[in-house]
Amino acid sequence: MAFMLSLLAALVFSYGPGRSLGCDLSEEHVLVTRKNFMLLGQMRRTSPRFCLKDRNDFGFPQEMVDGTHFQKAQATSVLHEMLQQIFNLFHTERSSAAWNTTLLDRLRTGLHQQLEDLDACLGQMMGEEESALGMVGPILSVKRYFEGIHLYLKEKEYSDCAWEIVRVEIMRSFSSATSLQERIRIMGGDLGSP
Repeated sequence: MAFMLSLLAALVFSYGPGRSLGCDLSEEHVLVTRKNFMLLGQMRRTSPRFCLKDRNDFGFPQEMVDGTHFQKAQATSVLHEMLQQIFNLFHTERSSAAWNTTLLDRLRTGLHQQLEDLDACLGQMMGEEESALGMVGPILSVKRYFEGIHLYLKEKEYSDCAWEIVRVEIMRSFSSATSLQERIRIMGGDLGSP
């Protein structure tokens, strides 16, 4: 498990100063991102093995990751929306009852800081690359995905296993979204470029 967590952390947070999305994310931003991912790992309350009966396919919008024509601003916007939705999910009364409050408060604070950093980046990139209209589809996909997660939790009556399944899913989806960012960084903008 520790190896897998380290591997996911390396994939998710491989961007940093000098390898950012067209704006300068500080070294502190990269550290906060790593801490948030580790906090999600530490928040585990039960083994996912015991929750196999509660597994669910939340329908992660894979086209966001596999897309061939995403620009940097669009990928950043999608990540921002994902972080906002994660922040909202963990900022409910029900989530407060489900998790260690110290870890939860640290996660919320870190997510808030990441959102502020990405807000600044989006402000720099929006004029450079594309209009907000090009971002509507992917953002709606993210919102529908998280609506499904909220409905699942409600249907499962916010059980410990339901929260555990959601925690693992969020770690997985976050990893996928930032993989898109890495592809953009490597290809230099348009994912359709050779």
